[in-house]
Amino acid sequence: MHTQPLVAVVILNFNGRHYLQQFLPSVLSATYPHMQVIIGDNASTDDSTAFLQENYPHLHIIHNQVNHGFAKGYNEVLKQVNADYYVLLNSDVEVTPGWIEPVIELMEQDVTIGACQPKMLDFNKRNRFEYAGAAGGWIDMLGYPFSRGRVFDYCETDEGQYDTTMPVFWASGAAFFVRAALYRQMHGFDEVFFAHQEEIDLCWRIQLAGYHIMACPASVVYHVGGGTLPKGGRKVYLNFRNNLMMLAKNLPVAQLWWKLPLRIVLDVFSAWKGLVMGDQSFFVGVVKAHLYFVRWLFGAKTNNLCPAVKTGTFNGYYKGSVVWQYFIKKKKTFAEIVNERH
Repeated sequence: MHTQPLVAVVILNFNGRHYLQQFLPSVLSATYPHMQVIIGDNASTDDSTAFLQENYPHLHIIHNQVNHGFAKGYNEVLKQVNADYYVLLNSDVEVTPGWIEPVIELMEQDVTIGACQPKMLDFNKRNRFEYAGAAGGWIDMLGYPFSRGRVFDYCETDEGQYDTTMPVFWASGAAFFVRAALYRQMHGFDEVFFAHQEEIDLCWRIQLAGYHIMACPASVVYHVGGGTLPKGGRKVYLNFRNNLMMLAKNLPVAQLWWKLPLRIVLDVFSAWKGLVMGDQSFFVGVVKAHLYFVRWLFGAKTNNLCPAVKTGTFNGYYKGSVVWQYFIKKKKTFAEIVNERH
């Protein structure tokens, strides 16, 4: 009889043979006793399945017939996984031996914690925070995500400044701990998102349901980052589109009516700036995102939009504008920005 909860570490793989080869050994050498490692394969066309069958025949592989992207890809795989906790782990993450214990201990002590992330450092610059979540995700009043340790493209050096365990607004999808029952209750990720910001949307909904999201820096992982979707128009398109959909889904109408137009104006400004700087694909990405969003918004059935109750107290919510602080006031670090208002 196991007293510890069963933790399923689920790696969604798409043509990531080199990452599996490099990082699976670290995942399998985790010290948590009641863990299973599962590979969800998103219809890879490389030899990653053959590599796994040859080198890790004991590992369970769940195959998706097509590449569903991050959101639906995980939803499909997790339908077939029974565990107390899911850990959604990117294939390009190196974990440390005791990375699971502190998070599970934290979540076991408090049933209101719905999801949690470890401290995420850069695999290539190991004393620097990594873009995809750093030491826990925040959001500003206009829906711009940033993190403790990462604001826009500026990643801070880790000097222990964010080593306190604390509630945040969102946990990184690159190493995402979530209660399995809650994930199912929330119907998982919104599959329309495909990839990018679906974890922020899910964390927002988890908070609307009355749970907290935590960052647990006692657990440390190293993320290569940018490894799954190359930079360019597609990435820009998904980021801008998904961010607007997330706001439309989760904000109360009293805020939405003025925040959404303001966001669109800022996006347009950003797109033109990109064009002037010679980045045509950025401009096109933003335009396409807006066109899709407008179609989605007017076609969205009300049940696509989030629960009726859209108010609550949120952790990791910055009442100011991170864009203003960073670009106009030239404040680069999380602490400089957040302490100014709080």
